[in-house]
Amino acid sequence: MSEPPSEPPSESHPAPVRASALFDPLVAAGPVARQVGDDTWLRGMLDFESALAAAQADVGLLPWHHARHIALSCEDDYDLAELGAAAAKSGNPAAPLVRALTERVAGRDREAARHVHRGATSQDVMDTAAMLVSARARDPLLGELRATADRLAVLAAEHAATVQVGRTLSQYALPVTFGVTAAGWLTSLDAAAEELAALRFPVQLGGAAGTLASLGEHGTAVLSALAARLGLAEPALPWHSDRTPVLRLVGALGEVAGAISGVARSVVALAQSDVGELREEGPAGSGGSSTMPHKRNPVAAVSALACAKQAPGLVADLFAAAEHENQRAAGAWHAEWWPLIQLWRVCGSAAHWLRTGVDRLAVDAGRMRENLDRGGGVLLAERVTTELAPVLGRLAAHDAVTACCHRALEHGTPLAEELAADRVVGAHLSREAAQRLLDPAGYLGSATVFVQRALARHRSREDDQCG
Repeated sequence: MSEPPSEPPSESHPAPVRASALFDPLVAAGPVARQVGDDTWLRGMLDFESALAAAQADVGLLPWHHARHIALSCEDDYDLAELGAAAAKSGNPAAPLVRALTERVAGRDREAARHVHRGATSQDVMDTAAMLVSARARDPLLGELRATADRLAVLAAEHAATVQVGRTLSQYALPVTFGVTAAGWLTSLDAAAEELAALRFPVQLGGAAGTLASLGEHGTAVLSALAARLGLAEPALPWHSDRTPVLRLVGALGEVAGAISGVARSVVALAQSDVGELREEGPAGSGGSSTMPHKRNPVAAVSALACAKQAPGLVADLFAAAEHENQRAAGAWHAEWWPLIQLWRVCGSAAHWLRTGVDRLAVDAGRMRENLDRGGGVLLAERVTTELAPVLGRLAAHDAVTACCHRALEHGTPLAEELAADRVVGAHLSREAAQRLLDPAGYLGSATVFVQRALARHRSREDDQCG
């Protein structure tokens, strides 16, 4: 028996996707889009057919030289436009590809052509191609997320003690540090990346009705060999109507988009002119306005948001398509292809733009302190209440400090002055003591500890990846 044919490529051959010259630079930016275009889907389908023949040779269903001729024909060039036009007749691109492949194989070995696509159905080809495309797109997406997280880890460490206004419901709250803000962004991206990295992509092979009847007693052996050759997981049984593998992938991509969106939205808010705590320092001309010369928009963060906000609708489309009847559905699996491609594209682009924006990010620690001080100390009112509660009682202390805050805001006076002058509060608190309590650096709770914990978790994830 001759040597087995070489295994299908473990990675797709990146090629230009069908491009929109006007919009793709915004919504298909970065390396992920190149892994989900027409060429890479075609590559996934051909890899399936090549590996299927080799798997059948593995278990003795056909001679190796026939499998080799099929594998060689899978490396030929095929006309995407012709396949797409023919797909309209069969409802999917796998059927015309199998016909074209069979013709190519027959030109090399007429007997081998009888074994092309043996035991499989079109959904096997398309589902497996979807998993191969996704497996190959995952690596560059994780690369973007990890690079962004690494940069956020640096910012969190550098600014662990940089005090900043905390904001809840868009209003000033207690002081935080920019380090803990960046650490929160870091952990959200790390968690989303971890969920995506943990996915196992299953091969699909069930034949006409999910029983592999045409392969007889060799069905499960071929399934095992196919999974091994493609580097995909072997399912317990075909999942033609069980779309949970797709839903797990879609959920993970939705989580990635949500994490990116949260970071980008915060960056945009903190870069507002009247906040000014962050800014993007991009190349000349970036962030400009078509009419207002003074504008310096955080364009990378805005672009990340624009892409990430398209993900929820695509996730909903794919969840809506998950209802599959009987052994194989009519239309539902066909409905997955385009939104899945688009979901990968927008998530990849969002990750690319967020990485770009974080790399450009400049932190204005002086403005952060200025914004804190603008409140005249009222942000620390909770600390004063806590200090007075053992003496006055919690409710009486709360009411007295609240009255002082209202006067400070109304008259524009420092809160320490109002506290010291108040009949109830002043009896227990001097102005110097009040000023000490109103120092934001002294009321940060476990912020520094949380930053260190986030950094330690990030390092341990990096170590796990390297290991």
